[in-house]
Amino acid sequence: MRENGWWGRNALADAVLALVLLGFGQLATGLAGQNQPGSRPVDGLCRVLLVVATLALAGRRYAPVATLVVVTVATSTYLVLGYPYGPILLAFLVAVYTVAVRLPVRPAAFAAGGAFVVLLAHVFVSRGPAPGWTGVLPASAWVVVPFAVGVVVRVSREAAARTRAEEARERAEQARRQADEERLRIAQEVHDVVGHGLAAISMQAEIALHLLPKRPEQAEVALTAISRSSREALDELRVTLGAVRRGAEREPVPGLARLPALCDRLAGAGLVVDLRLVGDPREVPAAVDLAAYRVVQEALTNVLRHAGVARAEVTVGYRADELTVEVTDRGVGAAGRFDTADGLDVTAGRSGGYGQTGGHGLAGMRERVTALGGQLTVGPGPAGGFRVRARLPVEPSP
Repeated sequence: MRENGWWGRNALADAVLALVLLGFGQLATGLAGQNQPGSRPVDGLCRVLLVVATLALAGRRYAPVATLVVVTVATSTYLVLGYPYGPILLAFLVAVYTVAVRLPVRPAAFAAGGAFVVLLAHVFVSRGPAPGWTGVLPASAWVVVPFAVGVVVRVSREAAARTRAEEARERAEQARRQADEERLRIAQEVHDVVGHGLAAISMQAEIALHLLPKRPEQAEVALTAISRSSREALDELRVTLGAVRRGAEREPVPGLARLPALCDRLAGAGLVVDLRLVGDPREVPAAVDLAAYRVVQEALTNVLRHAGVARAEVTVGYRADELTVEVTDRGVGAAGRFDTADGLDVTAGRSGGYGQTGGHGLAGMRERVTALGGQLTVGPGPAGGFRVRARLPVEPSP
């Protein structure tokens, strides 16, 4: 429908152009003849040729070559019969321009060259004044000038079309890149949520199995913790995946404000977490807030799985231009978790966290931190055990 409307508007514009040139020709041809002694007076045949030449332009976009043929024959006949030079040549000029704009250069040049040869007939054979060879150059101008203008316009339009196509491709590629980045971000979120939740549930299940034969009343506490941890993990996973279905996150994402709840959940799994704040807590950018929370979550999950201790420390430091988070424990050192040189697992039979084959937990944390311009330090703690420390730049407080 849009294309039909475009053609309809162009057809209307061409019809208006043809009628304007027709009216102008009928009025101005007689005036032009008064200034050209020896030319044949305007009569009925002259006006018929004017009508043919001008009204043929109404179909110039649909059939440019046919339009040029009709206009050229009518114009050449007009001049051979000795009628005065006048507005009919404007119709010829428009027809040549149209061929140059609508056709490739080579076929357009052949069509324009043929029109020029036909137009030259009046230079040597005419019932009016025949200019002879001196008239070749002026006659060629009526072909060369509109043809050159048409070629330039065509080349400019093609260049603009190529530019628009390239911009469209770039926008599509940018959209694909953004979609890939969003999918990767969601995958990291799912990894962190599921990994942490399953680690807590696994630890609580082991506690319940250990207590069930001897102290079943205490096993109930572990089973309750499993229920709570699974429910919280599912709720967080639902929020994360809901962003994919909606196309944008409308619910608040996890942040440092949820660290106390995370510590409580881990306490139910048997890991006591001491949370300490340094500096004046303040609001930080959402991306930084989420990255800091995920680093702490992933590090505590690793402690729960691999450290072999029941206590860990989390320190959140607020500085003027950066946010730091640090997770330390007194458990198994780096050798029991992953090779600090390349993040590869050296603990057989374990999965998830740092212990994942290929170090996906460490890689995920490092990607989050470096994407925000920060630094991640992972390795043995100064007093033994293990330490994870992330520094994330933030805008200074006003």
